[in-house]
Amino acid sequence: MSDATSMSPGSQASQTLAFNMKLLAQHEMEGFGGMGEGINMQVTKDGRRIIWMAHESAPKNFTALDVSDPRKPKFVVQTDLPHSNVRSNSLDVVGNTMVVAYQTKGFNDKPAGFDMFDISVPEKPRLISHFDASGQFSRGVHAVWFDDGEFVHMASGAPDFEPTNDKDDQFYRIIDVRNPSKPTEAGRWWMPGTRKGDKEAPPPRLKIDGGYRAHNTNVYAKQRPDRAYVGYIDGGGFILDIKNKGDIKVVSRWKNAPPFNGFVHTVMPLFSRNLLIATEECVRDNCADWPKLTWVINGADETNPVPISTVPLPSPDSFGKRGGRFGSHNLWENYSADCAWKSDNIILATFFNGGLRAYDLSNPFQPQEVAYFVPGTPKLSPKGAVQINDVYVDDRGVVYCQDRFTGGLYVVEWTQ
Repeated sequence: MSDATSMSPGSQASQTLAFNMKLLAQHEMEGFGGMGEGINMQVTKDGRRIIWMAHESAPKNFTALDVSDPRKPKFVVQTDLPHSNVRSNSLDVVGNTMVVAYQTKGFNDKPAGFDMFDISVPEKPRLISHFDASGQFSRGVHAVWFDDGEFVHMASGAPDFEPTNDKDDQFYRIIDVRNPSKPTEAGRWWMPGTRKGDKEAPPPRLKIDGGYRAHNTNVYAKQRPDRAYVGYIDGGGFILDIKNKGDIKVVSRWKNAPPFNGFVHTVMPLFSRNLLIATEECVRDNCADWPKLTWVINGADETNPVPISTVPLPSPDSFGKRGGRFGSHNLWENYSADCAWKSDNIILATFFNGGLRAYDLSNPFQPQEVAYFVPGTPKLSPKGAVQINDVYVDDRGVVYCQDRFTGGLYVVEWTQ
């Protein structure tokens, strides 16, 4: 592993670095990259495995590939966005239903919300309904979580939510989609002080101001249907009691900033271990907001989460000037679907130009890196280095990760 951190930054960017992982295939999405944070799998009635992916930016909306043979991904469908001021950064799939988020560049634009699609015929996604979250103070929906097939948990704005600061425009909303043709709000929660009219004072701004707003809103209905694990960017991480969706209560809050630079992205529970994994997101190039870490947190007492370690990373001296962002971002989030791989001992995470990395948490006080895959610079990359954005792992142990710009999808296998 030391070889990956001792090379010069320039040589790292151009060369693929791998340890206990091997590339099976790469698909460049018909020349349209720009992959976002939405990646999920469908198994069709005829047994095909379809990977669905949201795009980070226009002109494309989402793309589907047939990965039944992971060595030979086949193009299935690709759709367009209505205009260049909207993106479909996030999506989620349960069975033959897909939810796609839409976020606009500015307030009071459309489409801003989410669409529900029938994907029983993957080649012909059929729109079921649209949930409108647009408004004077809203950019729509940034991220969706739809793991139980009944409720969409999301980071969203709303027409009736005026933030105290424009950067605080996303909060946690729960949408009941048990009747998919008529999505309706079932609950909402925001960090006190972030909405105009709150009795609480607005929170203090951090030096690197990412905003106090929701990001990932994870609910594991099979294990804890009454809990939401919410990354709230500069607000830290929250565990919320959602047993009564109309009256959401805070169980606990974990703060990383100050002294760190905020931007908590994801909070993922490892239920059998009484652990939480929390990621921050690097949002600036060339390590300008370093460090951005992946934390291991003792959650045995959910009212008092205590950080116990961070996962090891290569030195920023090696990767910080490699091109683009370097630092923590997304996790493999242990989706409940039968086609999804699950583990409470191994985590996989993405680190932009640091690629995809796997860690063994057998000793949570000293996580061990057990594999990594860092592709060489994709063709026409505007950053001069890969920017691995998100990851999915299927029940065969096949790993799928995406480049934020031009690299498309990488299909990887463990070699250990």
